Amino acid sequence: MVFFIALSQGGVVITLRETMLMLTQPVDDQLKHAIIWQIRLPRILLSMVVGAGLATCGAAMQALFRNPLADPGLIGIASGAALGAVATIVLGTSLFANFSDNLGYYAVPVGAFLSCIAVCMFIYRLGAQNGRFTIVSLLLAGIAVNAIVNAIIGILTLVSNEQQLRDLTFWSMGSLAGNHLAMIMPTLGIIIGCCIGLLRLSKPLNVYLLGEAQAKHVGINVTKLKKQVFIYTALCTAAAVAITGVIGFVGLIVPHIMRLILGPDHRYLLPACMLGGALMLSLADLFARTIMLPAEVPIGLITSAIGGPFFLIMLLKTYQGAK
Repeated sequence: MVFFIALSQGGVVITLRETMLMLTQPVDDQLKHAIIWQIRLPRILLSMVVGAGLATCGAAMQALFRNPLADPGLIGIASGAALGAVATIVLGTSLFANFSDNLGYYAVPVGAFLSCIAVCMFIYRLGAQNGRFTIVSLLLAGIAVNAIVNAIIGILTLVSNEQQLRDLTFWSMGSLAGNHLAMIMPTLGIIIGCCIGLLRLSKPLNVYLLGEAQAKHVGINVTKLKKQVFIYTALCTAAAVAITGVIGFVGLIVPHIMRLILGPDHRYLLPACMLGGALMLSLADLFARTIMLPAEVPIGLITSAIGGPFFLIMLLKTYQGAK
């Protein structure tokens, strides 16, 4: 239902009947056909898959850290992508051998993805010393690298000109606009593959929640499990952030809501997070592009506006329950 409503609503309103006809057969109205197939459909597919990926990664990270406040940003994954995007915007035409000129529209997503993977590999190496992959070392490595990356981003922001500053500011707010099917297909493939990989780890994650010692006693390779969750989360988040910019709170809010409804069993929690994340980001995108027509509100602002009050409510309920 959300899919069809999002397809029909926007600056040009198209009825649900016309929308369904355009998806199934050729029509004479070329303008509406282009709006549906070239603008709205790629955007809606991207919002659903990115929302599903971020929510699933959030649930997996919360299980990995056994902490309901954990998300991929905790270990520097999102900031790694931000570093690549900012570096591409500010230095892409000078220090990187005309990187931006050669790749054109693809430069910022490619730069963000490669930077995120490089930062994640560095964090992985720091967190896997002496053959061990502990949560404490991973967390400390993520925090340290996150601080260093943010300092570099600050320096690049300081030396940027007015247009570059405007570009990187809007990128950091998140947006689903301007993407076409050919551009988003690699991202969709990576995110869907990582989500399937995390779904296959649902039973080991259930056992892991009891503690590492208990998981080892029943035959779970805890070190391998933690590495797999980290790798899937890093790839999925890198692909999502590279093409959409920073979109916060999806990986925090959706797992909380689904855990309250379904409980902590990851066999049901992870698929529910995929559905909930797709719904949340699709509705947020629909709201972002229709509330201030003809302008568009960055979707990161919408998700932050939803996430802030949500956590205040959760905090108040926690204190009231403690009393």
